[in-house]
Amino acid sequence: MASQDIAAAMQRVEAVLRRRPEAGLHEDAPGIARWQGGLRMVASHSSGTQVSTDMPSEVGGTGDQISPGWLMRAGIASCAATCVVMAAAAEGIELATLEVEACSQSDARGMLGMRDAEGGEIFAGPLGIRLLVRVSAPGVAAERLRKLVERSHLHAPISSAIRAAVRMDLRIEVGGG
Repeated sequence: MASQDIAAAMQRVEAVLRRRPEAGLHEDAPGIARWQGGLRMVASHSSGTQVSTDMPSEVGGTGDQISPGWLMRAGIASCAATCVVMAAAAEGIELATLEVEACSQSDARGMLGMRDAEGGEIFAGPLGIRLLVRVSAPGVAAERLRKLVERSHLHAPISSAIRAAVRMDLRIEVGGG
């Protein structure tokens, strides 16, 4: 879809949401992961799209699929890039290149439920996330592109959820067997 088409679509949605703000609140499509044996999972979307994950062989997986952690980083990068494209379209900027790299560092001991030398719990998630955005647009000043990326990052849903540490409810249903 061309930049102008993206901008027009965004303007139509914004016009509707200005008239009916309650229309903006919606249930997101659930991600469903089903165990396939070992440490392999298949995550499914209601559209039929599926993604297989597995863990590295060092922790008992086969290592032949992407890990759930990588899938999270890919989601962060893809979401951030999408928001940059949307912001650029809204401003009439034609991007030439855009690449977002999401990196993190984790302590595997946390995922294994291990404790540190003092007996404290080790955090299981990433200790931090770094985003590197490479962007260019002919005839657009570097500072304008930097500001566009910074603004769009503030509105990227996945980055926003991580920054705000959204509440997560856990519900458990135990079946027979």
